[in-house]
Amino acid sequence: MSTENQNSTVGRLMDEEVIDLRQYWRTLMRNKWGILGFGFVVTVLTILVVFSMKPVYRATATLMIESQQANVVSIEEVYGLDKSNSEYYLTQFEIIKSRKLAEKVVNKLNLQEHPEFNQEPGFSFNWREMLPFELPGDADKGPVDEKAAQQAEFNKFIDAFRTRVTVSPVRKTQLVKITFEANDPRLAAEVANAIGNAYIEGNLEAKLEVTLQASGWLSERLGSLLADKKAAEAKYQAFLDAEDVAGEDGGSSIANKQLELVSNKLIDSQKDRLRLESLNDQIIAAKGSVSRLELVPGVLQDRTVQEFKRSLLEVQLKKSELAKRYGAKHPKMEAVQSELNRAYGALNSQIRSVINGIKSDYKAALASEKSLQKTLESNRTSVKDVQRLEFKRKELKQEVDAKTAIYETFVQRFNETNATGDLNTANARIVDPAIVPVLPAKPKKKLIVVAAFIASLMAGVVFAFLLEALNNTVQTAEDVENKLASTLLGILPLLKASKDNPDPAYREFIGDMSSGFAESVRTIRTGIVLSSLDNPHKVLAVTSTMPGEGKTSVALSMAFALGQMEKVLLIGADMRRPAFHKALGMDKNAVGLSNFVAGTAKLEECIQRHESGGIDVIGSGTIPPNPLELLSSKRFAKALAALEEKYDRIVIDTAPSQSVSDAMVLSPLVGGMIYVVKADSTTYQQAKAGIKRLKDVNAPLIGVVLNQVNTKKASKYYGAEYGGYYDTYGYTEESKNAA
Repeated sequence: MSTENQNSTVGRLMDEEVIDLRQYWRTLMRNKWGILGFGFVVTVLTILVVFSMKPVYRATATLMIESQQANVVSIEEVYGLDKSNSEYYLTQFEIIKSRKLAEKVVNKLNLQEHPEFNQEPGFSFNWREMLPFELPGDADKGPVDEKAAQQAEFNKFIDAFRTRVTVSPVRKTQLVKITFEANDPRLAAEVANAIGNAYIEGNLEAKLEVTLQASGWLSERLGSLLADKKAAEAKYQAFLDAEDVAGEDGGSSIANKQLELVSNKLIDSQKDRLRLESLNDQIIAAKGSVSRLELVPGVLQDRTVQEFKRSLLEVQLKKSELAKRYGAKHPKMEAVQSELNRAYGALNSQIRSVINGIKSDYKAALASEKSLQKTLESNRTSVKDVQRLEFKRKELKQEVDAKTAIYETFVQRFNETNATGDLNTANARIVDPAIVPVLPAKPKKKLIVVAAFIASLMAGVVFAFLLEALNNTVQTAEDVENKLASTLLGILPLLKASKDNPDPAYREFIGDMSSGFAESVRTIRTGIVLSSLDNPHKVLAVTSTMPGEGKTSVALSMAFALGQMEKVLLIGADMRRPAFHKALGMDKNAVGLSNFVAGTAKLEECIQRHESGGIDVIGSGTIPPNPLELLSSKRFAKALAALEEKYDRIVIDTAPSQSVSDAMVLSPLVGGMIYVVKADSTTYQQAKAGIKRLKDVNAPLIGVVLNQVNTKKASKYYGAEYGGYYDTYGYTEESKNAA
C-alpha cells in the first residue's frame, strides 16, 4: 500500500472517531422547547404532589446502654449474661426494635385511638371483588374469625408503627439514638421518649423476673440437695457401723505397720536360716571327722573349744619338755599322757556339743521362717481386706463431701440472689430526651422540586437524543454524503403553503426570481451545467424514492431555470400520477406523451408552449394501463432522439424509483439523472435502496437534491450549514424582512 493511501485511510478513520460536539448541541437546540416543556410539566406536577403531602416531624431521644453495672455480689452465673463483647449491644438494639416493645408503647399511649393513626382509609381497589366468580384460594378461606381479624389488624398496626422507628447506634460509644417520625411533632417526641422508658422498664422487669425465677428454682433445688446430702451421710455411717471401721483411715495404717514388722522379721529369720544352713552343710560334708569338724566356722569361733585347744596345747608342750628327760614308761610321762588323753576327750566332747547346737539352731531357724511366712500371708490378706473397706469408705466419704459442697454452693447462691433481688439497677438511661421538633424533617420540598426539575431535564435530554438516534430520515447535506454516499447538487427550502396555493413550489421560481428558492434552483442548475462542460447532459431525468417528495416541482423549476439560458423541453413521463396539468394550468384531457407513444397523436400535437416559463411542455396525456411498456418502446426512444436534435435540453419528470421501474427503463436514454429526497421525511434506507436500484442498471446519476428543507429551523438548529447560507444571501424570511 502506498504512503498516500495509508494517510488517507488513517485520516478517514480519525474522522470517523472524532465526536462532533456541534451535532449534540444542534440536537439540544432542536428539541429545547420540548425538553423545557417536559421539565416544566414534571416540575408543576411535582410541586402539586409535594405540597399536598403532610409534613413529617422527626424526634430523637438519646439512650446510653452500659455494658457493665455495679453488682453487690457476682450473680452473672444466675442471670446467664455475658456483656463483654459487642454482641450484647446488638442484642439490645434488636430489643429496642422488637415487636413486644412496640406493643407496650402502643398500649401505654393508646395510639390506636390517636387521630394520626385512626384516619379513615383512602380509596382502595380490590380486583378480586370485580370478578364474576370466586378464585380457588378464596373459596377455601371459609368464614372469617373476628378475633383473628382483629389480631391481624393489630399486627398490621404494629408493623406500620415499627416502620416509623429508627434505632441508630453512635459509633465507638455506648449511646444509641431512638428516632420516631410522625405528622404531629408532639407525638413524635412523646413516642421517642416512651420507647426509651419502655426499654428501661422492660430491662428491669426482665431482670426481676429472672431473679424470681432463679430464687424459686434455687429454693426447690435446696430441698432435694439437702435430702441427698443426708442420705449420703446416713449411708456412710451405716457402712462404718457394719464393717466396724475405726480410725480416720479405717485401720489401714495399723495393718500396714503390722505387715511391715512381720516382713522385717521374716527377712532376719531367713538370714539366720541361710547362715545356719551353710554351717550344717559343712558339718554334713565333714562326715564325722573331728579334724574336719574343727574347721567348721561355728566350731572355730566357739570360745569353749578355743579354751580346750589352749589346754591341749599346754599339755602337749609339757609332754614335749618331759620327753626330753624321761622315757615313755616314766611315771611322769605316763601321767602327762593320761592328761593329754583327757584334754583330747574334752576337746572332742566340746566340738560335738557345738556341732549339735548348730544343728538344733538350724532346725529352729527353719521352723521360725515357716511360722513367719504364714504370719505374713495372713497379714497380707488382712491388709487387702482393710484396703477394700477403705476404698469403699473413701467412695462414700467423697459422695458425702460432694453433696455437702453442692448444697453449700446453692445455699450461698440462694442467699446472694435474695440479697440482690431488691438491688437491681437499670443498665440504660436516657441522657438526652427527645424535644418537640420545630421544622419538619420531610418532605424537603425545595430539594424535591429542584431534583424533579433537573431529573426531568435530564430525562428530556435523554429522550431527545433517543429520538435523534431513532430518526433515520435524511436531514442534512452531511446525511446525503455520509448515509447515501452521493453528491449533493443543492438544497431547496420549504415553502409555506396556503389554501389558495397548496403547492407553491410549482410556480415559485417564475413567480419570484429573487427568492431564496429561485437562487437555490439556479445553484443546482449551475452545478448540473458545470458537471458536464465537455459532454453536456442534454436529457435530464428527475426521480425520487417515493411519491410526494417534490420531484415534479424540482423538474419544473429546473426546466424554468434552464429555459432562461437554453431551449428546453419538459416531458411528463410520470403517467401513473401526472401532476403537470395542475402545476402548469393545462387541460388534463389534452394529448401528451402516452398518446404519442401509443400512436394516437402526432408529436407536434403533444408539444405545448408555456409562455411564462419560456419552455415547451409535453404532458403525460391520457393515463395508460401500461406506462412501462410505452416508455420502453422504440417509438419513444426514436422520438426522444429526434427531440434532442431540436432542443438544447430536455427535462423528464419520471415516476419514483422505489415504486415502479420507469426510472430504470429511462436510464439508458438520458444523459443524467437527478434524485430528489424530501428532508425530514424520507428515510435514508429507502433513499439508499432507490439509488442502489439506479446504480444497479448503471443509471447516470448526477447527484441528489435535498428538497423542502425548513430553513428557519435549520438556521436555529444546524447553524451555518443551512441557515448561514440563506441568511448571507437574504433568502430566509428574517433576512427579507430585515432588508
